Amino acid sequence: MSGSLRESVGKKDAKLQRSEGKIPCVLYGGKEQYKFVADEKSFAQIVFSPDSFFIKLDLDGKKHDCILKDIQYHPVSDTILHADFIEFSQDKPLTMAVPVQFTGNAPGLIKGGQLIKKFRKLNIRSLPADMPEAVVIDISELDIDQKITIGEIPQVKFTILEKPERYIIAIRATRVSATAEPGAEGAAKK
Repeated sequence: MSGSLRESVGKKDAKLQRSEGKIPCVLYGGKEQYKFVADEKSFAQIVFSPDSFFIKLDLDGKKHDCILKDIQYHPVSDTILHADFIEFSQDKPLTMAVPVQFTGNAPGLIKGGQLIKKFRKLNIRSLPADMPEAVVIDISELDIDQKITIGEIPQVKFTILEKPERYIIAIRATRVSATAEPGAEGAAKK
């Protein structure tokens, strides 16, 4: 991603930049803070994706390793108004929201249970080189009324910044699954 440093700042300048298809941005977290503008089209693959990205930002020829920290949208049109980037260094841990992916077929779903996903992304802290692209969870052993908690996820070279007792995914019994169980039909008539 590339951007150019802003010569002037303020509401008038920001409005002018947006009318030209550019987004006002700030890069902080390093030795200096930079105010710059980036092309609105360059945000499409970063923002409208469930994935998390490390961004190599080129500001007038100077490269910065950063992540997208915050983004502000217009309340009516949902266009991007402003973006905050945070610079990181390879030798210091950083916190990042990483997507959760599920693999396998849960027996509880086959029996008619309802899948409940509590998290789409998890806040993870690690060195940039050890940051996973996604937290992959196998649900092939998950039956009705069972769940997988954060404490059950192996955390190698990274730490999940959520309480270990919180669950990520669960399968809840439904009326369909209750009537499918043997003897449940007779119990319901009594």
